Parts: sequence; C-alpha cells; structure tokens
Amino acid sequence: MAKPGTSQLQASLAVNSQEGDVFSHSQVELLSAIDKCGSITGAAKHVGISYKTAWDRIDTMNNISATALVERSSGGAKGGGTLLTEFGHQVIEGFAALQEEHQAFVTQLGNSLTSIDDVARFLKHTRLRTSARNQYAGCIAKISAGDVNSEVTIQVSDTLQLTAVVTKESRKQLGIKKGDNIIALIKSSWITLGTDPAIQTSARNHLTGKVSKITKGKINSEVVLDLGDGKTICAIITNKSVQLLALKKGKVACAMFKASSVILMAA
Repeated sequence: MAKPGTSQLQASLAVNSQEGDVFSHSQVELLSAIDKCGSITGAAKHVGISYKTAWDRIDTMNNISATALVERSSGGAKGGGTLLTEFGHQVIEGFAALQEEHQAFVTQLGNSLTSIDDVARFLKHTRLRTSARNQYAGCIAKISAGDVNSEVTIQVSDTLQLTAVVTKESRKQLGIKKGDNIIALIKSSWITLGTDPAIQTSARNHLTGKVSKITKGKINSEVVLDLGDGKTICAIITNKSVQLLALKKGKVACAMFKASSVILMAA
C-alpha cells in the first residue's frame, strides 16, 4: 500500500488499432448499456451522457469497424430499438478479458516500482485530435498517379468507396501504396446534399443513403445519412435547405463532396 502523499500506480486500458484509433472503457460501457437497455436513449441515461453523444459514438464505432457493432431497427410494436451484433458481443467479452490481464499486470508492476512519482513526472501522453466529423478507416484499393496530383481510391466497406486527391509531394510524405491502411477525414461542412441520386455534378464522391437523423439548430441542421454496411455520413446544411429538400427521416438522399475535400492520414 502506498504511503500518504505518494502516488499510486493507476492505468486505464485502451486498445489502439494500426490506424491509430482508440477503443477504451467508455465505448465498451456504452455497448454494454445498449445491450442492457435496448435503446440509445436508455443507454445514454445509463452511462450519463447525452443522446447525441451516444449516437455519435455509435456512428464512429460502426464507421471505423469493418463489421458493425450496433444495429438499429425500426417499426414493431415498440417502434424499433437498438441491438448489439454478434461482433459487438464478442468485442465486449474480449475487452473484459483484456482488462483482467491488464489489471493483474498493473498491480504487479506497482508492487515492483520504488518511485512511481519519478515515473509519473517522466511519462507524457499525447493524443491526435481532429475537428472532422466524418472519419473512416479503409484500405487503399488503387492509386492513379499523375504529374502533379494522385487519385487515391479507399475501400471503406464491401460497398463503400471514397476517392481522394493528393499532391505528389503529399503522397511522398505519407509514403502510401496500394494495400496500405489509411484514415479518410471529411468535414461535415464540405458535404452537399441532394435528393436525386442520378444527378450529375463535378463532385467525385456521390454516396447515397437514407436520412437517419436530423438535428436542427438556429441556422443550420446536422443531417446524418445511413449508407449501409453500418456506415454513416454527417453533413451540415442550412435549415432552409432542409425545408427545400423536404428532408425527413427515411428519405433517400445523396452526399456529394469533391475528392480534394477528403483528407488522408497514413496509419
């Protein structure tokens, strides 16, 4: 037991993927709450976060995972609900096993250290943060190199591809090639929405889905489209545009954005 006034060794478990994404106790806690409550509203209250925060975390987990962890259903006697997939259950069980091993290691290490204070002063923790609302982990399926720019095709899921354009210098700095894992970022304000999937525009990326959520503000609204394969995309448009497009939950819409609006981060 540590003496009064000294530090005790404490640590939290977070799993980092090759793409740099962090999966920690807060995500597992939310998944467990969804399994228990059967709804996002109930799960959010259970873990003490807002409904929007819970929804955003679920979207992020599904977007970053090759297989969806959470499924939303509509209709039925109770108006639908939210359920964990088989993979979601496997993730919870796997994380619980990791936590047990992690705690045993931390306890053993703490008993061996003579000066935790020295270690605490030495260690620094840094974390990458981004303001981009849409973040996708994928694999580079194709690179078409030009004299100035390169077109990069990213396979995000079985049915979803993104196209990005980077300069020759940026491609060199990233050191990317076909088959590499990559993170694609798209700011929600860079996305244009339409209701005609067949419309022709100069935007290289056209992603069709159904409106799953509209969050209205004083001037703008946040519109989320369900793209299938457990993936979503969020766009920020004016409230007037929502009215003109007659957007509502369940309506088919298309998210359009230029290839130059896709920011790439190497794993």
